[in-house]
Amino acid sequence: MNFNNGSPTIVVLKEGTDKSQGKAQIISNINACLSIQDILKPTLGPLGSDILLSDQTNKTIITNDGATILKSLDIVHPACQILVDISKSQDMEIGDGTTTVTLLACELMKESKQFLEEGINSNLIMKSYNMALKKAIELIKSDLSVKIDTSNENEEALRDLLEKCAKTAMSSKLINSNSKFFVNMCVDAILTLDRQHLDLNNVGIKKVSGGSMEDSLFVKGVAFAKTFSYAGFEQQPKYFTNPKILSLNLELELKAERDNAEVRIEKVEEYQKIVDAEWKLIHDKLELIKNTGANIILSKLPIGDLATQYFADNGIFCSGRVDPEDLNRVIKAVGGSIQTSVSDLKPEHLGTCGIFEEKQIGNERYNLFTECSNTKTCTLVLRGGANQVIEEVARSLNDALMIVKRSLQLNSIVIGGGAIEMAISKRLRDYAKTIKGKQQLMINAFAKALEIIPRQLCENAGLDSVELLNKLRMSHSVNQGKDNAFVGINFQIENIANNFESFIWEPMSNKINSLQSATEACNLILSIDETITNKQQGDEGGNIQGIRGQGMGM
Repeated sequence: MNFNNGSPTIVVLKEGTDKSQGKAQIISNINACLSIQDILKPTLGPLGSDILLSDQTNKTIITNDGATILKSLDIVHPACQILVDISKSQDMEIGDGTTTVTLLACELMKESKQFLEEGINSNLIMKSYNMALKKAIELIKSDLSVKIDTSNENEEALRDLLEKCAKTAMSSKLINSNSKFFVNMCVDAILTLDRQHLDLNNVGIKKVSGGSMEDSLFVKGVAFAKTFSYAGFEQQPKYFTNPKILSLNLELELKAERDNAEVRIEKVEEYQKIVDAEWKLIHDKLELIKNTGANIILSKLPIGDLATQYFADNGIFCSGRVDPEDLNRVIKAVGGSIQTSVSDLKPEHLGTCGIFEEKQIGNERYNLFTECSNTKTCTLVLRGGANQVIEEVARSLNDALMIVKRSLQLNSIVIGGGAIEMAISKRLRDYAKTIKGKQQLMINAFAKALEIIPRQLCENAGLDSVELLNKLRMSHSVNQGKDNAFVGINFQIENIANNFESFIWEPMSNKINSLQSATEACNLILSIDETITNKQQGDEGGNIQGIRGQGMGM
């Protein structure tokens, strides 16, 4: 590429390099992002539709989860990748609201487009959006959120609150029709965990094909599928009450004793001594394990046929090649610790539970540890007629678990159904009247962009969005005080209503994170004013070599 500013031509970039910059490039990036918005719009809300995604291997995904859709799409445009990142961030931090954050970011860009076309500098738009964001978060924390009591004094009241938050999170998912069943399962899982940490890694999710969704099981303890086993396994007992459980990171096989060993012998009798020594070594290990009084032996590493038969003869259950995550959750449930040697086993190294059993679930056999004394972990065994259904149930439950967790941690909720967006919009318009200059227009544009959520909820439900939005604006303008933040779209009556009384609740952190991520993504797109594409040999689309930004250190 040649750069010529009246001086002799200087070649800096190779021939074929495409260089785009200025206002036209920003608008081009915005248009690319708006195409992503068109894909996600129909999936928003409880009556949103699902999207079927298929890849080159004919693997199909049916979902309406924004993060899953964006992750599965083969998006090559560099600006659109920012939308993928904010949806992933929302999914990891909050769990729900992945579609909302993407739609908000795109709508903010759409509103800024008119200002760019009129010649307003993008830095001024970014500054105005940051002012509006700061005011919106301040409004949510001070006026538009509701404190809920999550103390331990009244477990029934706490459970009722968490169930309402979980039900709202499930309203737009595949499991909505079975929400009562899964809400109980979700809240049971969260209340099982340590209230101080609420680590969702302690909630195991297992998937078993077959049956209906309501055949799914909540196990207050640990459950994992039967591991690979050798002959003699079927002779082992499959049910214990108050068993002693020994967890190992040790291989119990003959071959383990001759690995990396070299022995030189001169007589046949010496070879027999070596074989006898190998057998003695493993027998001594098995004898030490039996002497601990353990009834159940679990190991991350294989347990061979000799050890399996030995344990069967002594009425001991064993399971080798247990997944490390499952074994760690077993330790948290039953106590004890994982041992790498059997030479110094003590009673405190063993754990115990109320009941252990091997149970048939669908076409698979599962090992279940229940009635544990210090249970801080649980397992959800999900069932369904098709793998795609089970995968979507797992994604939906993960979102609901995250929402319940955040509600329990932060003790504050906002009202769903577009109520919080309309309340912020109304107050931002009032705030804009106190601002002088062009920034007043841009804060109004920010307020207008928030209306995309209630508008799209109505359109996806087949309702008259113009009529209902006018009703919402009127209600939020006429009603004064905190109650006007509660009026939103209620799909049960297909009209506006007080959604606080209808228990359409969301965690406050959900909305704050959505607004922050959407505004940051919009400002990042507005800050990019130059894209350089180097078309390499055999590359029709080109590879992005550089993106220059302004005002944000790009």
